[in-house]
Amino acid sequence: MFVHGLPDAARESPSVLSAWVPRKPKGAVSFRLPPVGFLPGRPGVPREQGPAGREPRTPVAQIHFILLFSRQGKLRLQKWYTTLPDKERKKIIREIVQMILSRGQRTSSFVDWKDLKLVYKRYASLYFCCAVENQDNELLTLEIVHRYVELLDKYFGNVCELDIIFNFEKAYFILDEFIMGGEIQETSKKSAVKAIEDSDMLQETMEEYMSKPAF
Repeated sequence: MFVHGLPDAARESPSVLSAWVPRKPKGAVSFRLPPVGFLPGRPGVPREQGPAGREPRTPVAQIHFILLFSRQGKLRLQKWYTTLPDKERKKIIREIVQMILSRGQRTSSFVDWKDLKLVYKRYASLYFCCAVENQDNELLTLEIVHRYVELLDKYFGNVCELDIIFNFEKAYFILDEFIMGGEIQETSKKSAVKAIEDSDMLQETMEEYMSKPAF
Protein backbone atom coordinates (compact mmCIF):
# COMPACT_ATOMS: atom_id res chain seq x y z
CA MET A 1 0.00 0.00 0.00
CA PHE A 2 1.07 3.55 -0.54
CA VAL A 3 2.26 5.59 2.40
CA HIS A 4 1.02 9.11 1.80
CA GLY A 5 2.76 12.28 2.89
CA LEU A 6 4.76 14.60 0.72
CA PRO A 7 8.51 14.97 1.36
CA ASP A 8 10.09 18.41 1.21
CA ALA A 9 11.93 17.48 -1.99
CA ALA A 10 8.62 16.72 -3.72
CA ARG A 11 7.11 20.05 -2.66
CA GLU A 12 10.03 22.15 -3.85
CA SER A 13 10.02 21.24 -7.55
CA PRO A 14 8.99 18.24 -9.66
CA SER A 15 11.72 16.12 -11.17
CA VAL A 16 12.06 16.18 -14.94
CA LEU A 17 13.43 13.46 -17.18
CA SER A 18 16.96 14.86 -16.95
CA ALA A 19 16.82 14.31 -13.20
CA TRP A 20 15.26 10.86 -13.45
CA VAL A 21 17.42 9.41 -16.21
CA PRO A 22 21.16 10.07 -15.82
CA ARG A 23 23.08 10.99 -18.95
CA LYS A 24 25.24 8.25 -20.40
CA PRO A 25 28.95 9.18 -20.44
CA LYS A 26 30.95 8.89 -23.63
CA GLY A 27 32.15 5.38 -24.29
CA ALA A 28 29.63 3.80 -21.91
CA VAL A 29 28.18 0.45 -22.89
CA SER A 30 24.42 0.45 -23.50
CA PHE A 31 22.48 -2.63 -22.44
CA ARG A 32 19.22 -3.29 -24.25
CA LEU A 33 16.52 -5.81 -23.46
CA PRO A 34 16.27 -8.53 -26.11
CA PRO A 35 12.80 -9.25 -27.51
CA VAL A 36 10.71 -11.75 -25.61
CA GLY A 37 11.28 -15.19 -27.10
CA PHE A 38 14.97 -14.57 -27.82
CA LEU A 39 16.26 -14.33 -24.27
CA PRO A 40 19.32 -16.33 -23.20
CA GLY A 41 19.00 -19.16 -20.73
CA ARG A 42 20.27 -19.00 -17.18
CA PRO A 43 22.51 -21.59 -15.53
CA GLY A 44 20.67 -23.88 -13.15
CA VAL A 45 17.22 -22.90 -14.45
CA PRO A 46 15.27 -25.41 -16.57
CA ARG A 47 14.31 -24.06 -19.98
CA GLU A 48 10.68 -23.97 -21.06
CA GLN A 49 9.52 -26.26 -23.84
CA GLY A 50 8.91 -24.21 -26.98
CA PRO A 51 7.27 -25.09 -30.30
CA ALA A 52 9.05 -27.59 -32.51
CA GLY A 53 11.98 -26.04 -34.36
CA ARG A 54 11.95 -22.85 -32.26
CA GLU A 55 14.09 -21.64 -29.40
CA PRO A 56 12.23 -22.10 -26.09
CA ARG A 57 11.54 -18.93 -24.16
CA THR A 58 13.21 -18.13 -20.84
CA PRO A 59 12.78 -14.97 -18.79
CA VAL A 60 15.47 -12.34 -18.36
CA ALA A 61 15.06 -12.37 -14.60
CA GLN A 62 12.78 -13.90 -12.02
CA ILE A 63 11.70 -10.94 -9.93
CA HIS A 64 10.41 -11.67 -6.43
CA PHE A 65 9.31 -8.15 -5.55
CA ILE A 66 9.71 -4.50 -6.55
CA LEU A 67 9.85 -1.57 -4.13
CA LEU A 68 9.75 2.16 -4.78
CA PHE A 69 10.58 4.41 -1.84
CA SER A 70 11.76 7.97 -1.29
CA ARG A 71 15.04 9.05 0.26
CA GLN A 72 13.03 9.91 3.38
CA GLY A 73 12.05 6.24 3.65
CA LYS A 74 8.43 6.66 2.50
CA LEU A 75 7.11 3.69 0.53
CA ARG A 76 5.54 4.75 -2.77
CA LEU A 77 4.91 1.44 -4.53
CA GLN A 78 5.28 -2.25 -3.79
CA LYS A 79 4.66 -5.24 -6.02
CA TRP A 80 5.09 -8.80 -4.78
CA TYR A 81 5.44 -11.84 -7.03
CA THR A 82 5.89 -14.29 -4.14
CA THR A 83 3.33 -15.16 -1.48
CA LEU A 84 4.26 -13.85 1.96
CA PRO A 85 2.25 -12.83 5.04
CA ASP A 86 1.69 -9.10 5.53
CA LYS A 87 3.77 -9.13 8.71
CA GLU A 88 6.73 -10.65 6.86
CA ARG A 89 6.37 -8.16 4.01
CA LYS A 90 6.44 -5.20 6.37
CA LYS A 91 9.54 -6.60 8.04
CA ILE A 92 11.28 -7.07 4.68
CA ILE A 93 10.36 -3.56 3.51
CA ARG A 94 11.64 -1.98 6.72
CA GLU A 95 14.91 -3.94 6.56
CA ILE A 96 15.61 -3.23 2.88
CA VAL A 97 14.73 0.47 3.04
CA GLN A 98 17.02 1.01 6.03
CA MET A 99 19.85 -0.98 4.44
CA ILE A 100 19.76 0.80 1.07
CA LEU A 101 19.35 4.30 2.51
CA SER A 102 22.38 3.72 4.74
CA ARG A 103 24.62 2.91 1.76
CA GLY A 104 26.81 5.59 0.20
CA GLN A 105 26.22 7.03 -3.26
CA ARG A 106 29.42 5.48 -4.64
CA THR A 107 28.67 1.97 -3.47
CA SER A 108 27.54 -0.84 -5.74
CA SER A 109 23.91 -1.06 -6.84
CA PHE A 110 23.95 -4.81 -6.16
CA VAL A 111 23.45 -6.23 -2.67
CA ASP A 112 23.43 -9.88 -1.60
CA TRP A 113 20.46 -10.29 0.71
CA LYS A 114 19.61 -13.67 2.22
CA ASP A 115 19.22 -16.10 -0.71
CA LEU A 116 18.36 -13.30 -3.17
CA LYS A 117 20.09 -10.37 -4.80
CA LEU A 118 18.89 -6.77 -4.52
CA VAL A 119 19.37 -4.53 -7.55
CA TYR A 120 18.50 -0.89 -6.98
CA LYS A 121 18.89 2.50 -8.64
CA ARG A 122 18.15 6.02 -7.47
CA TYR A 123 16.34 8.42 -9.80
CA ALA A 124 16.03 11.92 -8.33
CA SER A 125 14.29 11.44 -4.95
CA LEU A 126 13.09 7.86 -5.56
CA TYR A 127 14.80 4.50 -5.17
CA PHE A 128 13.74 1.61 -7.41
CA CYS A 129 14.65 -1.79 -5.96
CA CYS A 130 14.19 -5.30 -7.39
CA ALA A 131 14.84 -8.62 -5.66
CA VAL A 132 15.98 -11.32 -8.08
CA GLU A 133 17.60 -14.73 -8.01
CA ASN A 134 21.33 -14.90 -7.30
CA GLN A 135 22.11 -16.32 -10.75
CA ASP A 136 20.21 -13.58 -12.61
CA ASN A 137 22.06 -10.93 -14.60
CA GLU A 138 22.39 -7.73 -12.55
CA LEU A 139 22.94 -5.48 -15.57
CA LEU A 140 19.81 -6.74 -17.29
CA THR A 141 17.88 -6.20 -14.07
CA LEU A 142 19.14 -2.60 -13.98
CA GLU A 143 17.90 -2.24 -17.56
CA ILE A 144 14.49 -3.52 -16.44
CA VAL A 145 14.39 -0.83 -13.75
CA HIS A 146 15.44 1.80 -16.27
CA ARG A 147 12.80 0.66 -18.77
CA TYR A 148 10.09 1.04 -16.14
CA VAL A 149 11.27 4.59 -15.45
CA GLU A 150 11.16 5.32 -19.19
CA LEU A 151 7.60 3.97 -19.39
CA LEU A 152 6.53 6.18 -16.49
CA ASP A 153 8.13 9.21 -18.11
CA LYS A 154 6.59 8.46 -21.50
CA TYR A 155 3.11 8.17 -20.00
CA PHE A 156 3.19 11.06 -17.51
CA GLY A 157 5.64 13.31 -19.36
CA ASN A 158 8.55 14.48 -17.18
CA VAL A 159 7.42 12.14 -14.42
CA CYS A 160 8.08 13.09 -10.82
CA GLU A 161 7.40 11.66 -7.38
CA LEU A 162 4.10 13.54 -7.14
CA ASP A 163 2.82 11.74 -10.25
CA ILE A 164 3.33 8.39 -8.54
CA ILE A 165 1.81 9.60 -5.26
CA PHE A 166 -1.40 10.96 -6.78
CA ASN A 167 -1.68 8.50 -9.69
CA PHE A 168 -0.43 5.34 -8.04
CA GLU A 169 -3.07 3.22 -9.80
CA LYS A 170 -1.53 4.25 -13.15
CA ALA A 171 1.95 3.39 -11.90
CA TYR A 172 0.70 -0.08 -10.97
CA PHE A 173 -1.07 -0.47 -14.31
CA ILE A 174 2.09 0.46 -16.22
CA LEU A 175 4.08 -2.03 -14.16
CA ASP A 176 1.53 -4.78 -14.84
CA GLU A 177 1.73 -4.10 -18.58
CA PHE A 178 5.52 -4.43 -18.39
CA ILE A 179 5.97 -7.26 -15.86
CA MET A 180 3.61 -10.06 -14.93
CA GLY A 181 4.28 -12.90 -12.52
CA GLY A 182 7.81 -11.61 -11.95
CA GLU A 183 8.77 -11.91 -15.63
CA ILE A 184 8.86 -9.43 -18.49
CA GLN A 185 5.86 -9.74 -20.79
CA GLU A 186 6.37 -6.65 -23.00
CA THR A 187 9.74 -5.16 -23.97
CA SER A 188 8.35 -2.59 -26.41
CA LYS A 189 7.77 0.84 -24.86
CA LYS A 190 5.45 1.79 -27.69
CA SER A 191 3.23 -1.27 -27.25
CA ALA A 192 3.07 -0.93 -23.46
CA VAL A 193 2.15 2.76 -23.55
CA LYS A 194 -0.44 2.14 -26.29
CA ALA A 195 -2.13 -0.51 -24.14
CA ILE A 196 -2.30 1.95 -21.25
CA GLU A 197 -3.69 4.73 -23.44
CA ASP A 198 -6.31 2.35 -24.88
CA SER A 199 -7.36 1.45 -21.34
CA ASP A 200 -7.65 5.15 -20.43
CA MET A 201 -9.78 5.77 -23.52
CA LEU A 202 -12.07 2.86 -22.64
CA GLN A 203 -12.42 4.13 -19.08
CA GLU A 204 -13.32 7.63 -20.30
CA THR A 205 -15.89 6.17 -22.69
CA MET A 206 -17.49 4.13 -19.92
CA GLU A 207 -17.59 7.13 -17.56
CA GLU A 208 -19.20 9.25 -20.26
CA TYR A 209 -21.75 6.52 -20.98
CA MET A 210 -22.62 6.03 -17.31
CA SER A 211 -23.03 9.78 -16.77
CA LYS A 212 -25.76 10.03 -19.42
CA PRO A 213 -29.33 9.81 -18.08
CA ALA A 214 -31.21 6.61 -18.84
CA PHE A 215 -34.55 6.93 -20.67
